Amino acid sequence: MTGNERDYVGYAGVIPDIQWPNGGRVALSIVVNYEEGAEHGVDFGDQADETVAEFGYGMLAAPDGSNRAAVSFFEYGSRAGIWRLLRILARYEVKATLFACAVAVERNPAVGKAALASGHEICCHGYRWENHFSFDAGEERTRIRAALDSLERTTGVRPVGIFVNKGVTQNTRRIIVDEGLIYDSNSYGDDVPFFVTVGGVRHLVLPYAADTNDTRYWTSPGISSSRDYGEYLCDTLDVLIEEAVDSPRMMTVGLHARISGRPGRAAAFERFIKHAKAKNGVWIARRDEIARWWIQAAGTQSAGPPA
Repeated sequence: MTGNERDYVGYAGVIPDIQWPNGGRVALSIVVNYEEGAEHGVDFGDQADETVAEFGYGMLAAPDGSNRAAVSFFEYGSRAGIWRLLRILARYEVKATLFACAVAVERNPAVGKAALASGHEICCHGYRWENHFSFDAGEERTRIRAALDSLERTTGVRPVGIFVNKGVTQNTRRIIVDEGLIYDSNSYGDDVPFFVTVGGVRHLVLPYAADTNDTRYWTSPGISSSRDYGEYLCDTLDVLIEEAVDSPRMMTVGLHARISGRPGRAAAFERFIKHAKAKNGVWIARRDEIARWWIQAAGTQSAGPPA
């Protein structure tokens, strides 16, 4: 099995009674996507610059494929946005996970070093913004390994988790397991971690989330107001806390340096962090910490359907 088989049952409404540390009811994962410098670009040898930017999807490019306006939004993320988000995280002593594209960190290694110095996790987000579904098994393995090797060179730490950018293939999870990664986040399919079987090996999936992702600012229909986004995050956390009386829950907030790194949107994120810190039963943790805790707890009790 590849771990990609469709599963519409999951825990069948009976989530295992795995407790988070210190009696926590909800594990809150803050993810900062650091992709700036790894996007499509003429300067990088691609046919066209990335066109997904602040003015919406599909900004018009020049005949040669260049789009300096769209590119500059990415530059903002690496020049200003990422540092604003890191300052907020430091202010509230929150440890986050960076979904880091390898080339992005190569182009701005200070980001990786600063993140690690502050205790954040570096999670592999692929080598570049690449369409994995176009790779055969050999090429995909090469690109994932190149990303892991690159991040280890630039940060000094080899990632233990991965969120593959732009398309999972039938081979992705087998490669992930072969490379020794302990978790992936290539699913939006649950509110708690779950195991899949890959070549006879039990492998952990930490679900990601789209509704609490700040890309909603750039989609239509989406979220235009930072207050709406902050309120939605707070409502999501409150509901999960209420549900987690008898079984755990997990919440993910996905941010981007070029989106929530903007001042007004950063304020919404900061309001949410204040809300979360004031709640009892919320464990704010890196994804590698959540993964290791779940794996350890699952070894001592039933963690749902057999893998």
